[in-house]
Amino acid sequence: MRRAWKILRSPLAWLGPQAAKSGAAVARRTQALLFLAIGVSNMAGAAVVFVFAVWVVPSPDVEDETTPIIVNLVALGIYLGVALLIGFVWGLGKLRPVRRWLREEREPTDKEKRLVLRAPVRAGLTAGVLWALAVVVFSVINVTFSGSLAIVVGITVGLGGVTTSAAAYLLTERVMRAATARALEAGPPRRPYVPGMIARSLLAFALGAGVPLLGMLLIGVYALVDDEVSRDQLSIVILGLGGCALIVGLLLTFIAARAAADPVMSVRDAVASVEQGDLDVEVPVYDATEVGLLQAGFNRMVEGLRERKRIREAFGVYVDHEVAEHILEEGVSLEGEEVDVTLVFLDVRDFTSWAEGVSASEVVERLNGLFDVVVPIIHEHKGHVDKFVGDGLLAVFGAPQRSEEHADQALQAALEMADAVSDQELDIGIGLNSGTVVAGNVGGGGRLEFSVMGDAVNVASRIERATRETGDVILISEDTAERLSSDSVSLEARDDIELKGKSEPVKLLAPKP
Repeated sequence: MRRAWKILRSPLAWLGPQAAKSGAAVARRTQALLFLAIGVSNMAGAAVVFVFAVWVVPSPDVEDETTPIIVNLVALGIYLGVALLIGFVWGLGKLRPVRRWLREEREPTDKEKRLVLRAPVRAGLTAGVLWALAVVVFSVINVTFSGSLAIVVGITVGLGGVTTSAAAYLLTERVMRAATARALEAGPPRRPYVPGMIARSLLAFALGAGVPLLGMLLIGVYALVDDEVSRDQLSIVILGLGGCALIVGLLLTFIAARAAADPVMSVRDAVASVEQGDLDVEVPVYDATEVGLLQAGFNRMVEGLRERKRIREAFGVYVDHEVAEHILEEGVSLEGEEVDVTLVFLDVRDFTSWAEGVSASEVVERLNGLFDVVVPIIHEHKGHVDKFVGDGLLAVFGAPQRSEEHADQALQAALEMADAVSDQELDIGIGLNSGTVVAGNVGGGGRLEFSVMGDAVNVASRIERATRETGDVILISEDTAERLSSDSVSLEARDDIELKGKSEPVKLLAPKP
């Protein structure tokens, strides 16, 4: 089924909105196709009407049957040539500003946009007016032969004109897609400018099947009034109008169905691209009905997704990824939550004296090099950087992403950071402490940050400073040691140290070399 649809879809693909690149090419191509579509549809409609009027529809008897046929044929040739000339000059002349706008490669004015979007309606109305004049002309010509003949010819021409006008509308809508897409690039339609999809489908059905059926009804009434209509004549009428309903109805229904399916399929294909992560996709808006509003709505949606992705990426640069996800999912409530975590405080020793003798740019470069090494290690062990503090940082394990093994994760991260930083010839100290803190959004005046607060945070900072006294790279508190698994890293005790702000000495441990 899908292969069959592709086969039906391919012959008209060159009429799509992306078949031509430049505005001048779109203008030339559109004008040529409009000449072809309008000319062929009207000539085909005239030929069918002539055949039906002469050989299919039963007509009243006249003294000389040959003379009306010759007169109508000559009149048809003259009128068709004059009508097509008038139609091209009148109809296509209205589109002159559109061709000029396309060649100039600029945004269209409101008037030019309306001209493009209402071109199918104008084409259908132009064809309708010319065919209505044809009804009058041929009725007047044939009334000289017979009043009944004039009525039959007038009705036949009128029904053919209605169908041809509908075909002109649908074909023009198809031909104008490239110009319509360019007109709507500046902004999608706020409301449908032409009949919607329901009206378009009903139009295709009514003119493809309704007109031939109406013709059958009128012939049936005529047969009831005129007893001279034979069974053979009625059979010919039924075969002719029935065949016309099948062929023309199928053609008009196919064009109308394509007009509805193509933009929907373009949106479907674009949705598939978005599902695969491609947010650069954009659907050309070339329909002035509610389907065009759907195409434009999809583009606005994807634009919003792209903007959200940019915000998320920028957010993730300045805020830790886990914190960013937490804020996006939970919001910015100021209510904190008590949680058991392990805190890792890292600082560069003697950094202030070193920075005094170098340029500011070199200081920033050295710090960024340090953080480029340690931050990925923290993330690898399911921690997040709470904040950067000058030449150091505070990392948290166990919040906002909960973990029962936060002490083990923090210690493993500290060991890897110490090993990685040693290659950079930097002297660092790392302090670890565990305890209950309040985790939540802190701030005011429109400026917030997700952070942890509590005595455990201060103790971690003090423990890091104690590494200068003990000479260890890593020191951990007894609270952290109690939370480590039994088969974790071997530790050895250090002398109790009095920490600033603590009333009693704190027991510290260090990993064995």
